[in-house]
Amino acid sequence: MFICVCKAISDRQIRRAVREDGVTSLRELARLQGLGTCCGKCVPQARALLGSELAARPAAALAMPAAASLQARA
Repeated sequence: MFICVCKAISDRQIRRAVREDGVTSLRELARLQGLGTCCGKCVPQARALLGSELAARPAAALAMPAAASLQARA
């Protein structure tokens, strides 16, 4: 689904930016993809999506070191 129609930025692109590029703020998202730099109507939805992605990230990050620790012991 498109979040920013002006710049044709989808929810998948925002999720990928958080996961792969390490984006943690709307400012970084604007710098990287141009989100919110035209009309600004996408900002509330982008902020909500960014927040949900960032909230989900620590749970995955906490699980990974444990798995790495187990591999190191093997």
